[in-house]
Order: sequence, then structure tokens, then C-alpha cells
Amino acid sequence: MYQFSYADIQDDSIADAKDRERQLLSRSIDLLTRASEVGPNSREAIDALMFTNRVWTSLLDDLGSPENALPKELRANLISIGLWLLRECEDIRQGRTDNFEGLIEVSQIIRDGIQ
Repeated sequence: MYQFSYADIQDDSIADAKDRERQLLSRSIDLLTRASEVGPNSREAIDALMFTNRVWTSLLDDLGSPENALPKELRANLISIGLWLLRECEDIRQGRTDNFEGLIEVSQIIRDGIQ
């Protein structure tokens, strides 16, 4: 019979959550990259922007939660970045810009920083 401490289970749960976050950001990056190749008025762009919006809305909800264990300053910085990403998505969607590069680069930095 296996016995696990609560700390072991909690560590696994945190590791699983971080892995899911990395996977979601990677998927968002892949979709945004494809959208940048085919253009802002494409179906791929619509899908990429909607997916990225859902990912960051969810991350922002988590970052704003008092139960989030990240340091307060880091959470505040990530919230600011997330809000910027959402504004960039909206600017592309509204036709105010057609540049996906900032979204892709910032998402890659955030994904690569998840440890």
C-alpha cells in the first residue's frame, strides 16, 4: 500500500497545474503563430484570439484569487501583463493592428518562466 504525505500530493498538484498552464500557453502560441501566417481576418486568427482570451481570462481569475500562492508583486505583474495581452487581442480583433508578434513573444516568455 502506498502512503503519500499531504505535502507530496500538494506538490504533485502544483506541478500538474504548472504543466497544464505551460501546455495551454504553448497551444495559444501555436495558434497565434499560425494566425500571424494567414492574417488577422482569417478563421485561424479568430480561433487563436478566442483561445488566448479564454486562457488569459482564466489565468487572471486565478491570479486575482486570495488563495493564489504566488508572491503578491509577481501576481500584480502577471495581472498587468495579462490585461495587456487581452487588450492586444482585442486590438487585433477590432482591426486596429495586425501584429501578433507581441502576443507571441510575451506568451513565450511567460510560458518559459513557469517552473
